[in-house]
Amino acid sequence: MPRTALAPSGGRRIQTRRSGVHGKGVFAAQDLAEGEVLVEYVGEIVSWQEAQDRHPHDPSQPNHTFYFHVDEDRVIDANYGGNSSRWINHSCAPNCYTDERDGRIFIVALRNIAAGEELSYDYGLIIDEPYTRKLKAEYPCWCGAATCRGTLLAPKRGWRPPMPGDALPASAKPASEQSEKTKRAKKQQVKAEKPLEKPLEKPLEKASQKPRKKSRKSSTKAGA
Repeated sequence: MPRTALAPSGGRRIQTRRSGVHGKGVFAAQDLAEGEVLVEYVGEIVSWQEAQDRHPHDPSQPNHTFYFHVDEDRVIDANYGGNSSRWINHSCAPNCYTDERDGRIFIVALRNIAAGEELSYDYGLIIDEPYTRKLKAEYPCWCGAATCRGTLLAPKRGWRPPMPGDALPASAKPASEQSEKTKRAKKQQVKAEKPLEKPLEKPLEKASQKPRKKSRKSSTKAGA
């Protein structure tokens, strides 16, 4: 796994505001270079059992969590001591990826990102139960990418998140590098989508259940 350099500290590089995808989102406040470490996903590190005991974070939103899988024993709970990284939304054609370094999770620019673009990475959720249509619908994706899977769930076999050096699909490239045909198709797709009445910031859980034990693959475990 390539080790990317920390970005310069001068100036505000990212900011949190309302997202057109859903809920809050994190946006580039200035141009960001491919390979920049943008932010660390931080929070309290707890066991899966502790995460289950804490569920739900908010009784009024029992399906909303800020958990990030580190390994089979540890979870980062960004509801406690978290930062803006917990608001970064999922995309099936992301402009960032996650890099695990000694149990710490960093969000890294997958390509050059222009000021004003929303940051995203592929959550890559994997659940140890059959992927039925009903289950996929419980984890809807609203990223709007041409390559959208329609769900936050990642295939259990043969899948890995986009990584540096991969050929990016047109939907993952900056708008300036996309063809006019692709831009028109994206505009038509956005117009056809229905907005959520209550935007969701992170993956859902059933309101009647404690969290399923799920994995969010980080970049260093993509081949696992």
